[in-house]
Amino acid sequence: MAEEDRTPIVNEIYANNYISSLDVQNPANNYEASQGFEITPGQVKIPVTKDKSFSFKKLWAFTGPGFLMSIAYLDPGNIESDLQAGAIAKYKLIWVLMWSTVLGLILQLLAARLGCVTGMNLAQVCHLEYPMFPRITLWLMVEIAIVGSDIQEVIGSAIALNLLSNHKIPIWAGVLITGVDTFTFLFLESAGLRKLEAFFGALITTMAVTFLYIYVKIMPNQGDILIGMWFPWCENCDKDSIVQLVGIVGAVIMPHNIYLHSALVLTRNIDRTNKHEVAEAIKYNSIESAIALFVSFIINLFVLAVFAAAFSGPTFREEASLHNAGIWLYEQYGLGVKIIWGIGILSAGQSSTMTGTYAGQFVMEGFMNIRWSKWKRVLLTRSIAMVPTIIVALIATNDLDAMNNWLNVLQSVQLPFALLPVLHFTSSETIMREFKNGRVMKITVWGLAILVMGINFYLVIISVGSGNQWWIYVIAVIVIFVYLAYVAYIAIGPHTVLKLKNIPWNILSCYFVALCTCGNDLHDIIDKNTQTRKITYSLKK
Repeated sequence: MAEEDRTPIVNEIYANNYISSLDVQNPANNYEASQGFEITPGQVKIPVTKDKSFSFKKLWAFTGPGFLMSIAYLDPGNIESDLQAGAIAKYKLIWVLMWSTVLGLILQLLAARLGCVTGMNLAQVCHLEYPMFPRITLWLMVEIAIVGSDIQEVIGSAIALNLLSNHKIPIWAGVLITGVDTFTFLFLESAGLRKLEAFFGALITTMAVTFLYIYVKIMPNQGDILIGMWFPWCENCDKDSIVQLVGIVGAVIMPHNIYLHSALVLTRNIDRTNKHEVAEAIKYNSIESAIALFVSFIINLFVLAVFAAAFSGPTFREEASLHNAGIWLYEQYGLGVKIIWGIGILSAGQSSTMTGTYAGQFVMEGFMNIRWSKWKRVLLTRSIAMVPTIIVALIATNDLDAMNNWLNVLQSVQLPFALLPVLHFTSSETIMREFKNGRVMKITVWGLAILVMGINFYLVIISVGSGNQWWIYVIAVIVIFVYLAYVAYIAIGPHTVLKLKNIPWNILSCYFVALCTCGNDLHDIIDKNTQTRKITYSLKK
């Protein structure tokens, strides 16, 4: 191997201190890690090939994380958003679904690149970069987003069980069943990570087959689908259609999924001191993620097109929901279609609940740097996500539609807490070195970030509405100001904080007051601190 392909370890003593500061699994212990009930780094070995050309064998070895990530694009919240879009605006919003998926792919690729380059997931990088108070606040925001997403997923599974049992299993019982079997299925890890990934692949295949069957049964107009996909328009769209347009964007891009993907790519064992292996990992993860999200887009398209063709118009638009959709399919197409719909929704709910629980585990472990024994750590981190979910779902079973709307707003508000950190970190030369975002990519992703946040803020504004008391708006303005200030800090503040936090204030005073007569140059100190951060990420690799 060429010497220039390796990133040198600058300080071995500092390396030992740094690695001990984070509770990160050592990929060298692959066999031991793979025998437990926990997804850990370096579990899957990548085959060695003689040349650097494309290898399907390597692509197969990297296949898994992208498909697990794509399940969040197929959760019951997305399926309900699809059917509502079809019922309200027919085929006019397919282009929104397509480009939202493309935007999601860009963000997922950034998350995967962060993991491949640093050897840490996004939560662990946040632990390293942010001071304690902002870090804990960020962790709480992400946990709230995970719980909000899990509520939709658990209730989706409960609705599926209710439909499949012909309403003999009430929603509240379905919630409890889903919570229990989620923990049970998670122990499939003990059979091996590749078997677990195959199980998720089977659930995705089940969704594809069931929704494809309904699509073929109803056979929407193919020409209208193509027009809706490639012509960005919404002619004669009313307010409900515009709201649904915004809702699609909010439903597709899940905050916790960015954290999840950055952790899942670490399961592939690569040498991060070898620039070629890192670049290769980024390439194969990108290909697999693109394939996975293309599959998710097709499945979402099946659902949207079916309801655009068969259940659009004033009669259906006000009552479009997962549960009512099953009833409509039964009334017009018979019991078999209803059962197939229920199986598809159950697969979506169960798989997304499991991946949401994984996201909760990775997020809490990364932010809090928990050092307990494995079973205690796994039980706590997964319970943090599932227990509040089950409680809220049980309480709100009679107001599912209203709660689902507010949960979409919640996801919109929480999106910057994943979007901005991954954009900031992947644009940092200190963290990413030669793998940082280029100028064109920076402009593109920050422009998309502003667009997405603007769309989601619009969703929040129209959800709050008008006609409230004046003091409500005063409180809202204060909350929004604090929120925006914190979001701005996340986006641009940590780098500045890390540069300045170790600078003695007497030196800073000397710099400005005595023109550096104190004998230390401020810029040298800042440069030294920046170099320390570069060493830190080199050592982690």
